[in-house]
Amino acid sequence: MFEQLKKLGQRKITQWALAYAAGAWVALQVLGLAADSYGWSPTVMRIAFGIAVVGFIMTLVLAWYHGERGHQKAAGTELILLAAVLSVGGGLIWNSERQPPPASVAPNQRAATSASAASGPAAQSTTSDSRSISVLPFVNLSSDPEQDYFSDGLSEDLITALSQFNGLKVISRNSSFTFRGSKDDSATIGAKLGVAHLLAGSVRRAGDVVRISADLVSVKDGRTLWSQRFDRPYTNLFQLQDEITQAVANELKAKLLTDEGAVMQSDRPPSGSLAAYNAYLQGRYQFARSTHPSFQQAIGFYEQAIRLDPGYAAAHAALGATLSFDAAIFSGGDAARAQLDRSRRAVRTALALAPDLAVAHVARGALLMNGELDWAAAETEYRLAIRLAPNDSAGLYGLAQARAALGMRDEAIALMQQAIDRDPLDTGRYYWLSIYKSTPGNFAEAERLIDIAVNLEPAAEQGISQKVAVQVLRGQPAAALATVHAMPPGLWRKVSLGYATQLAGDQAAADAALQALIDQESVGAAYQIAQVFALRKDPDGVFKWLDQAWAQRDPGIRRTLLDPFLAPYRSDPRFAAFRRKVGLPAP
Repeated sequence: MFEQLKKLGQRKITQWALAYAAGAWVALQVLGLAADSYGWSPTVMRIAFGIAVVGFIMTLVLAWYHGERGHQKAAGTELILLAAVLSVGGGLIWNSERQPPPASVAPNQRAATSASAASGPAAQSTTSDSRSISVLPFVNLSSDPEQDYFSDGLSEDLITALSQFNGLKVISRNSSFTFRGSKDDSATIGAKLGVAHLLAGSVRRAGDVVRISADLVSVKDGRTLWSQRFDRPYTNLFQLQDEITQAVANELKAKLLTDEGAVMQSDRPPSGSLAAYNAYLQGRYQFARSTHPSFQQAIGFYEQAIRLDPGYAAAHAALGATLSFDAAIFSGGDAARAQLDRSRRAVRTALALAPDLAVAHVARGALLMNGELDWAAAETEYRLAIRLAPNDSAGLYGLAQARAALGMRDEAIALMQQAIDRDPLDTGRYYWLSIYKSTPGNFAEAERLIDIAVNLEPAAEQGISQKVAVQVLRGQPAAALATVHAMPPGLWRKVSLGYATQLAGDQAAADAALQALIDQESVGAAYQIAQVFALRKDPDGVFKWLDQAWAQRDPGIRRTLLDPFLAPYRSDPRFAAFRRKVGLPAP
């Protein structure tokens, strides 16, 4: 034993080992500082540490052969040993990075059927960035299910707050909330959303006390990177939200936005009124349900928030946006005009109160797009919103629609694909991308995209109608009629039947479908009636109903320049005259 220790001392094994350890420690510290500064992936540090371990073993080998005898050429045995160490160590590092252990199950999450149906195509549209995150809807553990709006509101606020950090990809609410109650594991959810991290948790509100538990999970290996439970008075809610945001940002090495023009965004009331904020959260919860009754409830809650805090710019903006969407989707005639007047006042107030509030510019863009049909002005508002909040997908989504309305198909496609990257499970984005890609030679891709939308939201009648339109454009009358017959009664079934019967060869059925559409749905479907006349090869009917659509300020007019149904009529002088009248650019 003593002889062996003596040999170790003669060969200076200990001195070599200590010297290497000190040098490696300094190198890893410097590399760690660089990784923090530049936001490098944790993989870099793991590989560096693995290399350091392999290097330590090689140092011991060299010390054994050279420590006693000084410098000399490496012997054959020595080279074989070094090669073996490099091969084994390198192989272990490679495998550890390529084959992560199975991901753990995300807490209290059950997969939604619609998300699972579309997981393949949706997931393919995204890539997982190491600095990317999805905030899943926090679970309401209160005894009152009516408190769902509160837990959802906390999750949405965290999404907004995390979007303020530079280089951090944050998935929008529409996609994240698809996984409400999902039982999918973290790896599956991360693949569907294209993110590397998930933030999940629970909320229990009892009187004036709030308990929030939050967990930041790595998608790659299911590890919990950060976990915390907070018990605070409800009056400290805003401070608590800030603590959670900063803790997550620190863990992801994210820094606040430094983009030129970017401004910190907030949807909190300037007075700090928790009652106003509570009403605002309830409004957002109802708006997300996207029905006419829920829009009306959202309008009521936003108005309540404004009464409690007249200076609440975010509430004014949300009220204006909801009114314009309700007018465009569910109303018509005098009712729609009255709603648009209220929307104008609300948006004007929001911008006067907070000129740098991105959601106020998005709300004005929606009003200009859906109510005023002023697409160039809408484009300006959406660009302002993107500059103020670069990580928010709402601006990209709106700008894509504005550019499409102005005839810029390629730009619209690129912008909508960026919006999908931020919100990969949102139905509307695939719906519009399908419309933009509905060109000869590309109809199969357009149908694939609308299939994703329909799988995500099977009850979305407007999406099913677009599927019928693509089937008609592909010359598939039987498929189109089969799709129509599976639709529930309503406006979009009548529109779809109008499309499909024109191709099927039964003139009596086609005439009846068109007449039913004219008799029953002339308000709110004028643009679609013009499309049906285009399929009938009746230019007089096309331009008559385009004029009617303009008189009604039908939002469908935004499709004019890219509409494949209207393509055969673009050389008609009346088409150029219509473009001038509605403010569309000349060809």
